[in-house]
Formats: sequence, structure tokens, C-alpha cells
Amino acid sequence: MGIITVLWEKWVEFRRDFYKITVAAMISPLMYLIIFGMGIQTTSHGEPYLHFLIPGIVAMATMTGSFSAVAQNMTVQRLYEKALDQVMVSPTPLWQFILGQIIGGSLRGMYAGTVILLLTLPIRTGLVFNGWSFLLMFLNGTVFSTLALVLSFLSKSYADAPRYTSYIIMPMSFLCNTFFSTDQMPAGFRQVIGFLPLSQTSRMIRAISAGEDPGHIGYVILLLYLAIFTGISIWFIYKKKNL
Repeated sequence: MGIITVLWEKWVEFRRDFYKITVAAMISPLMYLIIFGMGIQTTSHGEPYLHFLIPGIVAMATMTGSFSAVAQNMTVQRLYEKALDQVMVSPTPLWQFILGQIIGGSLRGMYAGTVILLLTLPIRTGLVFNGWSFLLMFLNGTVFSTLALVLSFLSKSYADAPRYTSYIIMPMSFLCNTFFSTDQMPAGFRQVIGFLPLSQTSRMIRAISAGEDPGHIGYVILLLYLAIFTGISIWFIYKKKNL
């Protein structure tokens, strides 16, 4: 019931701010598609650049949608509304509260990614997006929802949430296999960037869209990030650290 309660809260928030959330999910990715898609016509392999760009934009949308759905909301609830104090004294198990936040944030990210797919549907690129693509979108969303939880517990003020977006989310948006391949990056730096969750998600969604096998290593990396961030979140909230 605790998970359902948190998800219901997310649904009420989504229904109340539906138009704002939808427009926010569309603006930046749509601008990237128009500017980069029209400005660069082919990749180094001779394929239309949109074939490379669209999967990356979808992966990026799931990241930003999930992160923003949790980070600012949790920061405000923890620092100003003191909502976590009520959770602490309620009969709701803390793990259910955390899981509800993670699932709710991931669903918001999936919605943002789906909006991009609908916007690009008339282009008729021939790219394939199937159940595995949506599984990756959901898994990527859970990773960045848990990251947002960790950072919200570390936040000292409401202003910290936008700073984390600038320090972490924005660099990953441009570096992690979204707008250009990481293959041309210097050795060492390329491996570090390639190990980041958005790089793996972009690579795998791109492989699926091209009808190729994405492999299993990416799933393992994403699940590893999910386990680490979830463990840190649970440790924070059970130890009442920074709450």
C-alpha cells in the first residue's frame, strides 16, 4: 500500500500539471532534433544522422524526465514541507516509500521518452522501438530516479537541485553517446564515459532500433548502478542521515 500511495501522489501531480510536464518534456529534445537533425545530415558511416540522434534523444529524455521528477520534489518535501518526518512516524515501510519514488520517477521518464517517439513518428526513419526499448527506458529511469533520491538527501537547500542538474545531468546529456559517438574520444576518457548509464542506454536503444543485438553487458551495468544508488538511498533514510 505504501508503494501505491506514493504512485498515487505522483499520478495526482502528473494529472494536475499534465500540460506543463508534457511541454517541458518536448521543448529541449525537440529543439535538439530540429537543430542537430537539420544541421548534420550524415554520420561518419554514411547513415542519416537522425538514425543516430533519435535513440540518443529518447534515452536522454528518460534520464532528464526521471531525474527532474524526483530531485526537486524530494528536496522540497525533505527541507521545507518536512514530509519525510511524517513518513518516518507512519506505518508505511520506508523501503516502500523509496520504491514508490523510484517507480514513479521512472514512469515519468518513460512518458518523456514516449513523447519523443510520438513526435518523431511522422519522420518514418524505419527505426525499431519494441518492448526491449521500453524496458531500457524504464531501467534507465530507475537509475536516474535513485540518483535523484541520493542527491536530494545530500541537498542543503532548494537551490542544490538545479546545481546537480548542471554538474551531472547536463554534461552527460552531451557526452554520453547522445549527439555523437564516443568512439572518437581519447582512450581512457572514452572508457569512463562509456561506462556511464546514459552511454549504455543510448548504445543499446540505438542497437535495437537498428535491428541489432544490444548485448547483455549494458543491462548488467545499469542494474549495478541501480543497486548502488538504491543501497545508498536506503542507508540515508534508515540512518536518518541528512534528513
